[in-house]
Amino acid sequence: MAIAYVLINCDLGYDEQIIEELKHLSDVKEVHGTFGAHDILAKVESDQVATLRETIMWKIRKIDKVRSTVTLLGIEGQE
Repeated sequence: MAIAYVLINCDLGYDEQIIEELKHLSDVKEVHGTFGAHDILAKVESDQVATLRETIMWKIRKIDKVRSTVTLLGIEGQE
C-alpha cells in the first residue's frame, strides 16, 4: 500500500470548499484543515505508487483555488 500526505495551500477563504472536493476523491482517505504554513492536510492511499502520483498530480493539484502542494511519500514497512 502506497501512502502519501499532501500539504495543500489554497486561496484565502476556499479551504472548506476544497476539503469538500477532496472528500469525493476515492484515494483520499482523510482530510483536515490546519493552522500554520499549510491550509489542508490530505492522506492519500493507493495500491500502486503510479496511481497515487496520478491522484496528486491530476486530481488534487488541478482543483480550482489550490495554489501549491507539498507531498510526503510514506516509506513502506515503516508504518
